[in-house]
Amino acid sequence: MNYTLHQLEIFNKVAELKSVTRTSEELFLTQPAVSIQLKKFQDQFNIPLFEVVGRKLYITDFGEEIALMAQKILNEVAAINYKSLEYKGELAGKLKIAIVSTAKYAMPYLLSDFMHQNKGVDLLMDVTNKATVLNSLENNKADFAMVSTIPKNLKINNIKLMKNKLYLVGSKKFTSNQKNISKKQFEKLSLIYRENGSATRLIMEKYIAENEISIYKKMELTSNEAIKQAVIAGLGVSIMPLIGIKNSLHTSELKIIPSKGLPIETNWNLIWLKSKKLSTVAKAFVEHIQTNKDLIIKEHFNWFEAY
Repeated sequence: MNYTLHQLEIFNKVAELKSVTRTSEELFLTQPAVSIQLKKFQDQFNIPLFEVVGRKLYITDFGEEIALMAQKILNEVAAINYKSLEYKGELAGKLKIAIVSTAKYAMPYLLSDFMHQNKGVDLLMDVTNKATVLNSLENNKADFAMVSTIPKNLKINNIKLMKNKLYLVGSKKFTSNQKNISKKQFEKLSLIYRENGSATRLIMEKYIAENEISIYKKMELTSNEAIKQAVIAGLGVSIMPLIGIKNSLHTSELKIIPSKGLPIETNWNLIWLKSKKLSTVAKAFVEHIQTNKDLIIKEHFNWFEAY
């Protein structure tokens, strides 16, 4: 057999994602390039690694075992590279972070200088909902998480990062002559929610329950970006984090609807388990955040104060 590390990497990613298209996107390759290398890898085995049924790709039992071994090999190769960099006095290793979807508008700014200063650090960042983020943290799949509400059932360390403000927003066509929207008018609106497990959804549901607002009609979408586009199109209104709608407010595609009890303010936090033994890379990232967070927030998020 004469397979390459590149082929192992591609097959391992295909086995994980069950998709040539998504693999090409994650590895920054064209779909034909992925397909060619996948075929070359398969040609070295007499037993099928995968099969395509309809339009879906399935990994065979044999393929699953090969994928596990491929992952071990790739991890060992990465360890060799990291060790080589460490001997040169450079910081090297993996930094694994799980963040709630809205945090994607902030975390890149907190990471940027750290990643540029430490070329030997590889970043793995999972962007998902709060329930999955906390599950990753609890099961040691992530070193850190960025969330807006601190979990009560976990013993964690945390660094308070910045404010998180949530407003009721509607399209530019929404009109109201009142200082605050009335309860009666609120109850006539179509509300757009995030999916179950989202912190934004929990905050929205709590606000509606505390104000005893009856729901006229509601929709559920699985990302803040999808909700933003739905609100812009006039499908309904939603309570959304300010951090994700800056440009849409500036272009007047969205407008804040004044409502009693809003905005709701929480805080973004970087959290990690107290029981977690942090790697050298993770410790360096904590130090970076503690030292630079105020400057980063002032440089990139001082626009918050206008709202």
